[in-house]
Amino acid sequence: MDDPELEAIRQQRMQQMQGGNPDQQKAMQEQRQAQEEMKNAMLVQLLDQDARARLNTLKLSKPEKAQMVEGMIIRMAQTRQIGDKLDDASLVKLLESLNQQMPRSNSTVKFDRRRAALDSDDDDDDYGI
Repeated sequence: MDDPELEAIRQQRMQQMQGGNPDQQKAMQEQRQAQEEMKNAMLVQLLDQDARARLNTLKLSKPEKAQMVEGMIIRMAQTRQIGDKLDDASLVKLLESLNQQMPRSNSTVKFDRRRAALDSDDDDDDYGI
């Protein structure tokens, strides 16, 4: 049952279904990695250490927003709107202006406490306190 020819055909079929041959996928991955390295190199030149630390913190909590800010900073540098390295205070101002432009998402957390299952008043009797 373990026919190597059949297994090779299955592998080719799986690769086709996953979106192309492995050489194309590898080339695309390398291209993405090169672009990411270029972006990081530009940000190192454009931001001081405190601003980069703030941007990295933002990246951890809100990756989409951080990606927008990185793109914005790079575009500003390409259009020569940034003369010197951005410091932390300048980055904060940029983030505040971005927050004012973006609509707020109304995300809320609702906790539905069921009295029968989670009521702490009845717990005192169970433990003999």
